[in-house]
Amino acid sequence: MTDTKEPLVVEEALKIIDQGLTDMHQRELVSTNEVADLLLDVRTLLTTKNGD
Repeated sequence: MTDTKEPLVVEEALKIIDQGLTDMHQRELVSTNEVADLLLDVRTLLTTKNGD
C-alpha cells in the first residue's frame, strides 16, 4: 500500500456502501439488481487504478 490514493479509494468505497445501506434500510424490499449495482459500484471503485 505505497500508493497514496489507496486510502482515498477505500474512503470513497465506504461512503458508497454507507449511502447504499442507508437507502436500502429505509425500504422493506430491495431488489437483487439494486444490491448487485451497489456491489459493482464498489468493485469498480476499488479496482480502478489511479482514479481512471
